[in-house]
Amino acid sequence: MPTLLQRFARLAPYLKTGRLGLTAAAAGSLIGAATEPMIPALMQPLLDRGFTGGALPLWLIPAAIIGLFAVRGLAGFVAQYGLAWAANRAVLQLRQAMFERLLAAEPSLYTRHTASSLTNTAVYEAQGGTMLLVSALLTLVKDSLTLLALLGYLLWLNWQLTMFVALLFPAVALVMRMLGRRLHKITVDSQKATDELAYVVEENALAWRIVRLHGAEPVQTQRFFVRADRLRQLMLKSVVAAATMTPITQILAACALSSVIVAALWQSGSGGGTVGGFVAFITAMLMLVAPIKHLSDVMAPITRGLAAVERGLDLIDACPLEQGGQHDGGRARGAIDVRAVTLRYRDEGAPAVAELSFQVGAGETVALVGPSGAGKSTLVNLLPRFIDPTEGELRLDGVALRDWNMKALRRQFAFVSQDVVLFNDSVAANVALGADIAPERIRDALRSAHLLDFVDSLPQGMATPIGHNGSQLSGGQRQRLAIARAICKDAPILILDEATSALDSESERAVQAALETLMRGRTTIVIAHRLSTIEHADRVLTFDAGRLVEQGTPAQLLAAGGLYARLHAMQFRT
Repeated sequence: MPTLLQRFARLAPYLKTGRLGLTAAAAGSLIGAATEPMIPALMQPLLDRGFTGGALPLWLIPAAIIGLFAVRGLAGFVAQYGLAWAANRAVLQLRQAMFERLLAAEPSLYTRHTASSLTNTAVYEAQGGTMLLVSALLTLVKDSLTLLALLGYLLWLNWQLTMFVALLFPAVALVMRMLGRRLHKITVDSQKATDELAYVVEENALAWRIVRLHGAEPVQTQRFFVRADRLRQLMLKSVVAAATMTPITQILAACALSSVIVAALWQSGSGGGTVGGFVAFITAMLMLVAPIKHLSDVMAPITRGLAAVERGLDLIDACPLEQGGQHDGGRARGAIDVRAVTLRYRDEGAPAVAELSFQVGAGETVALVGPSGAGKSTLVNLLPRFIDPTEGELRLDGVALRDWNMKALRRQFAFVSQDVVLFNDSVAANVALGADIAPERIRDALRSAHLLDFVDSLPQGMATPIGHNGSQLSGGQRQRLAIARAICKDAPILILDEATSALDSESERAVQAALETLMRGRTTIVIAHRLSTIEHADRVLTFDAGRLVEQGTPAQLLAAGGLYARLHAMQFRT
């Protein structure tokens, strides 16, 4: 397990932009700590000279106290604000780095982590962990400096008695180290339990219709309760581990104080020291108790805060970026070559696709047909490198996909799926999707997708927000919006996965005509379950159990009487 210093060092790159705030925090803490010994230092002249008729002006001690606390208050404000300013800049940098890694990481990241886990890490853990660290670090710096200042004053007053106090620190450090390790383990377990709980909520929020339709509320409630109760137990363990530090530290401090009082009384009986000096020493020593207590309490929030922030750092460090090549040939012609491709999602079990070999010419329209689970969607995911084959190779325009620059490769594809993904933004933003596209071109795409009349009827036209994943649109409208997005991208390769499945008959005919116009001059790959939509395809590839079993024109495959003919007969008979 890395040391506390090594764990803090991982945060250093994100704190660079907050150097000014850290400097202000350090200066404020230093000034505040320097004023601490002045309080017991005032006791000695007050007792030795003030109450014995010495020449001490009446106004001097009150003025000194007021000025002292004014300086301490200002220094405390500067320290707290400076550290908070630096920490919030650090969390901004960390969140930005995490989000950029989410967008650029290997796609396998999304198979290893749930959406709720990634959201929790990037949003809540980063913020909550940083706020804990801000408060804890402020206490750590301020009370450590206060402790050093008071110890320096005690050494100056009486170095022999100070030795008794010094014996306290190794014991406190040992206790904090032991309990800190246990607290770190509990915190990591709590994070996992929180992810599991959030995932149950996420699943039920997305599947609320199915849950209610099947009366599954009691089962889901029990799932939630089991995970929530596990988290409750871990939280209690965390409180026990954190709360144990305070009584142990106070007992050790009481032992040290008792020893000092005995030694001081013995010194006084031997004729050494004054009453003012003794009171000043005891006052300074009693003032040590508060920073020692604070430092023992600070281990818990530091451990929790570091564990939370480290989840983000681990996400950045442990998720490799997608690796692409250097080739960027501009706009591709669209010739695809699949050579002996096999893909296994797991080491054991049957492959998702096996020994696929075929070619698609530039501008050709090819339909992929077959029963569910035959490997059609897997093949489509291989083309833009959302997954890589276990064996074999895919080429685009004669260049292996692994040699293409990743961004250049994905510029060549437009994709319309039956599972439409939209953003909680305006209609225009969802069509353009980050590209700088003229409004007229967006309108043309909406018109081609048979959606412009509807968009013009909206309160803000193309600037109208459409809600979470297009929740304010019907299923057909969502799919037509995705088609408009593909039209607007104008990529040389078009992938259609049941692109008209959510449309009514009238809209389907209009959109199908728009798609046929869009498909001209482009390489088009169509995943089709309704075989009536692919009658004009140049070629049909029929898949079964991950293998290519036949290919040819629709007429040729019907005449051959194979799997395509059986599927065709089944649909049209139905």
